[in-house]
Amino acid sequence: MHYRNLAVALLALVCGPFNAWPQEPGTKATGPESSSSSGPVQQLQLQVQQLQAMVQELKDETVQYRTETLQLRHELQSMRERLEAGKPPAETLAGAAPAGGASEKSGEQRVAKLEEDVQLLGGKVDDQYQTKVENGAKYRVRLSGLLLMNIFSNTGNVDHVEVPGVALATTPSLTSGNTGGSFGATIRQSQLGIEVYGPTLAGARTRGDIVADFFGEFPETTSGSSSGSLRLRTGTVRLEWQRTSVIAGLDNLFFSPAYPTSFASLSIPALSYAGNLWGWLPQLRVEHKLIASENSTLTIAGGILDPLTGETPPNEFLRIPGAGESSRQPGYGTRVEWGHRIWGQMLTVGSGGFYSRENWGFNRNVDGWAATADWNVPFGNQFSLNGKFYRGRAIGGLGAGIGRSILSNGPLSDPATIVRGLRSTGGWAQVKYRPAAKLEFNAAAGQNNDNTGDIRGFPVVPGTYFPADLARNRSEFINFIYRPRSNLLFSTEFRTLRTFSADGSAQRAKQLNLIMGVYF
Repeated sequence: MHYRNLAVALLALVCGPFNAWPQEPGTKATGPESSSSSGPVQQLQLQVQQLQAMVQELKDETVQYRTETLQLRHELQSMRERLEAGKPPAETLAGAAPAGGASEKSGEQRVAKLEEDVQLLGGKVDDQYQTKVENGAKYRVRLSGLLLMNIFSNTGNVDHVEVPGVALATTPSLTSGNTGGSFGATIRQSQLGIEVYGPTLAGARTRGDIVADFFGEFPETTSGSSSGSLRLRTGTVRLEWQRTSVIAGLDNLFFSPAYPTSFASLSIPALSYAGNLWGWLPQLRVEHKLIASENSTLTIAGGILDPLTGETPPNEFLRIPGAGESSRQPGYGTRVEWGHRIWGQMLTVGSGGFYSRENWGFNRNVDGWAATADWNVPFGNQFSLNGKFYRGRAIGGLGAGIGRSILSNGPLSDPATIVRGLRSTGGWAQVKYRPAAKLEFNAAAGQNNDNTGDIRGFPVVPGTYFPADLARNRSEFINFIYRPRSNLLFSTEFRTLRTFSADGSAQRAKQLNLIMGVYF
């Protein structure tokens, strides 16, 4: 009722001055000029006084409601205490209401209503915690992540039991007599992400993002292998104009960005060392859209990268320059991508290039390079074909050459040792089938071929995990991904590996992976 009174008062306040004027155009006001002007002013003052009285009435009612709410809270707490003490609910309500069935029923309704209000208030508070992240700046911050559980079973000896990429020989010297195979589970592929949206600078929107997982080194504790350390994956700062973007930070290979779809292998992308170039490298790049319509795009990109060559760090705490960094110049990358919308999806075709100079000591310089092509072609609304092809030299830091950039015929500490850049060719292809928005199936295969002529006579691989005589690595997988809700996923994947040596011998391995994940 008080809301209705307030609305009437406001209407009267707005319309009052107009009502003070004569309604008949020909009627003249009587009396002095001061009397004719004082009438509307007095009416306005009266209406303001009425409005103030209504506002005071609202305040009084608000205080009354607060008092009743506090009283109900005390009654609810008293009732809970008596129930815990074993007394019947009627005793709890006896002091708050007269005896009788109607009074007890009224009290129970009040308590139920109070509990409902408390639950509603708690839900709203939880929503605020979910949608707001406290930070030291005034700009918006978004927290996201993926909690991922992987249960896996391996057959054969692999380089990494959680995310296998290479099949290795099963010998007592490598596995202490184990005939090959393992079973385990991990949540180390879970991810955390933070996005920061900054101000507009010189007409460009600014934002930053960082993504980390738990695939770092193992702590030296009991069961430490199941709780890896936090590891930085990507972290970028972006300036974005309408058609041009400047990106700086740790990011994917912008000149070859296509990856297969797999939740069994997130921390190391699927088909690594088997036809899939990948890497998270520090870089600075510029992207520009020559065409940016609703149905077509044409984008060019170019930039510099940290020329990492794939060697393992020789020191755990001190960063020592690798062969690429010792050349005292960055790596260079470029890309051209064309896209066109068909069947409601984007058809894309891209081509990229990479070059880096490598210094392996004693004036032994190697030119590393790569030429890439990738595509994503939809066939109707449910099928698509995507993949990648590359050819290059000394690009083990990008996942080619089975992780090896060069081979040598002796130790690098000997000035007489000859270094040879390893040439490699590879690629992968994937067929995706999406019969429904919540379900998809993926089948993919990839292969990396190394030049056997480069391998013969050069039996040493400095600073890598794999033997020097590996010549070819092949992998296939099939999976399905089901998302019953936008923040929940289930997946199963079966993967095979086959790795060949230069003498023609081969090693096989398989993995079955069961996955459940929750986005937040």
